[in-house]
Amino acid sequence: MADQPFSLTRPAVPAASRPGHLPVIVTYLEMTAPPGHAPVRQPAGNLSLVRADPPTWSFYRYLYDTVGEPWLWHERRRLPRKELERSIHDPLVEVWVLYFDGTPAGYGELDRRTQETDLSYFGLIPDFIGHKLGPWLLDTIIRKAWEGGATKLVVNTCSFDHPKALPLYQSMGFVPTRHVAREVRDPRLDGVLPRSAGEHIPLAR
Repeated sequence: MADQPFSLTRPAVPAASRPGHLPVIVTYLEMTAPPGHAPVRQPAGNLSLVRADPPTWSFYRYLYDTVGEPWLWHERRRLPRKELERSIHDPLVEVWVLYFDGTPAGYGELDRRTQETDLSYFGLIPDFIGHKLGPWLLDTIIRKAWEGGATKLVVNTCSFDHPKALPLYQSMGFVPTRHVAREVRDPRLDGVLPRSAGEHIPLAR
């Protein structure tokens, strides 16, 4: 039988096969040339995008925890402080923070430590979701990646994330390259995240 053509659409999430685990589909995307479209128009309001160079551990954890809690971001909550600091203090890691009227509204993180520049984290603080900041922030960070010498830009998103995340990445020029089905231990069951996190994702049984 001939191989099925790769689908740009994320496949359906399978049922969990292990107690206490959550099924998830991770989609990997890449961009091999700078954006061909005009820059996204900056939304109205007092906006500024500032690199935290470097961020303190506590400020970084505030951004990561606040942006990521609704989507079950848990990996960096588990990292020992020293290990996380080694990463975020590396000069090849850039943490760009969006401020709205002086208040942090979101951030993006570029990791240039490998040949492929990785947009390793991106998101808005929940209070600012729905204010049309996401497309401009993403487009601006993508352009900073290329202006800083990227030769390829990669990112991944998963079925835990906001449903508009994958279409937004694609609209900016990222192309899916693979979908990977995984199962992860529900971080809410172990206290890594509060039980209230990820309200759209039922607790694992």
